[in-house]
Amino acid sequence: MLRRRSQIRDYQEEARLFIRRAIVAFVGIIMLVGVLIANLYNIQVNQYQDYKTRSNDNRIKVVPIAPNRGLIYDRNGVLLAENRPVFSLEVTPEKVPNMDETIQRLKAILPITQDDLDGFDKERRHSRRFKAIPLLTQLTKEQVAKFSVRQHEFPGVTVTAALKRYYPFGDVLTHVIGYVSRINDHDIQRLTREGKEANYQASRDIGKLGIERYYEDILHGIAGYQEVEVNSRGRIIRTLKYVPPKPGKDIVLNIDINLQLYVHKLLEGRRGSAVVLDPKDNGVLAMVSSPSYDPNAFVHGISSAAYNKLLNDPDRPLVNRATLGIYPPASTIKPLMAVAALTEGVITPNTTRNDPGYWRIPNSKTKPFRDWLRWGHGKVNVTKAIEESVDTFFYQVAYDMGIDRISRWMMMFGFGDYTGIDILEESKANMPTREWKMARHRTPWYQGDTIPVGIGQGYWTATPMQIAKAMSVLIHHGEVLAPHFLRSTVENGQSLDKQIPAEIVSYPPITGVKKQYWDIAIHGMHLVNNGPRGTARRAFHGAKYDSAGKSGTAQVFGLGENEKYNADELAEHLRDHALFAGFAPVKEPQILMTIVLENAGGGSSHGAPVARQIFDHVLLDENGEVKK
Repeated sequence: MLRRRSQIRDYQEEARLFIRRAIVAFVGIIMLVGVLIANLYNIQVNQYQDYKTRSNDNRIKVVPIAPNRGLIYDRNGVLLAENRPVFSLEVTPEKVPNMDETIQRLKAILPITQDDLDGFDKERRHSRRFKAIPLLTQLTKEQVAKFSVRQHEFPGVTVTAALKRYYPFGDVLTHVIGYVSRINDHDIQRLTREGKEANYQASRDIGKLGIERYYEDILHGIAGYQEVEVNSRGRIIRTLKYVPPKPGKDIVLNIDINLQLYVHKLLEGRRGSAVVLDPKDNGVLAMVSSPSYDPNAFVHGISSAAYNKLLNDPDRPLVNRATLGIYPPASTIKPLMAVAALTEGVITPNTTRNDPGYWRIPNSKTKPFRDWLRWGHGKVNVTKAIEESVDTFFYQVAYDMGIDRISRWMMMFGFGDYTGIDILEESKANMPTREWKMARHRTPWYQGDTIPVGIGQGYWTATPMQIAKAMSVLIHHGEVLAPHFLRSTVENGQSLDKQIPAEIVSYPPITGVKKQYWDIAIHGMHLVNNGPRGTARRAFHGAKYDSAGKSGTAQVFGLGENEKYNADELAEHLRDHALFAGFAPVKEPQILMTIVLENAGGGSSHGAPVARQIFDHVLLDENGEVKK
């Protein structure tokens, strides 16, 4: 009996222990469920928006859309840069069973080069397998047709169309318009610095040179985008939102393409450049640099062999000679020196000097500085000195003015600085000063350094565009306007009648010069073309309009004291450069131009005749009469 009672007590104790354990377990389960419920509530309610955003970030992608590039027109509405549809052969790696075999079979029907394959492989390594990668661009219609009939044999390979830049006038406008080409790492770094990289995420091309680069922000437009839903592999399932891109603005240039074509033909086969301005506002009517090259080759990516051929060409077609070519301005600056000397009181309108054909620094035994006419011009004043281009007269002017006053005056005319032209490819050239020589050559400025500067030689260099701008300052009696290509902008798709005129950049004018002094310089230039002893009188003989000009002959190397210059006996690259600057008509100029012909010889005998042809083209009608 006692044993039974003991067993009952044990059972009761075990039951109580079990109940306690069950209660503890039940409470634990209740607490765990509570914690789970609390966490679930926190996730589903408190953190709902956060997880929803994360989910959407993984599910919804923003795909940028490239805008159409603005078009470029000449002043008469002729299209200079357009967007043409271009067909490309694209491959989607994910859909191609055997890539090597597919490419080999494609090579049997299409001209696929090693450069094409290298570019394809490079882009393939940086792209997802489901994205299409271009293998060939610029397919002809025949090639598209040839592939299309056999497309069923090439899964994952398709022909697509896209708009690409095209320049219908080829090498005629390369140094004006420039070109667009593929965006590279350098472009991406620049866009990132400027905070513009987001606007180029869908764009493949960007302006590299000329107008295309300078007005990139206007021409490019604003990228659009679409919000799309994607699956776990990144493939697009559906489009949720679409914001169209805003096309770039069209721009109208001051360029007259008919004049540009004419000047380009005149310079064909020569090394040189020509700048033609509208004197009313310094709009650039034509700018030719010869030789040139076809910019269309760069749009789709020029081959290394073709680029190296251009780069190593001794005639340097890649260089824009009109703004990057630097030459001694030679005698073209004599009218400007006359204005400075008259204003400074170094000479008067009545100053006369005898020219025996040479000039020597007073009280020195240095070798004489010679005139281009060895027997001299006799007695000359400032007007005759311009007409006959008398070197000795301006040697004396330079000696009396000194380099400090010369450089200060010529800098006001725009030498030694950028002209303000709206392309980035431009050189300041060099207007020498004492400080420049010390920094450049570590030697002081000597009196003998000043003398050749008086005739545009020595350390003085200039670009053809700088000379043209300086001539416009003379025409406008001190008003300084930047030469410029941009005439107006037009909203994409609108009529050219709704042009928005471009703003003309101006600089502080040259003040304190008497009108008489400006007129003396211009009259001297008029005599250059029309006077009895004018250096360009033969080139302008019989012209039906009044013109003014100044020829120049820029020395490529110096002669010894007893040496004579004979162009026929010199290697071509050592011959003088021919320069000419002028405008017409004299009273109300309609055209201002500068021309430089490298290693052509004298400016009056080679530069002036070409200038006459350009003047005739602009001012005369088809019957040879002055246009009304």
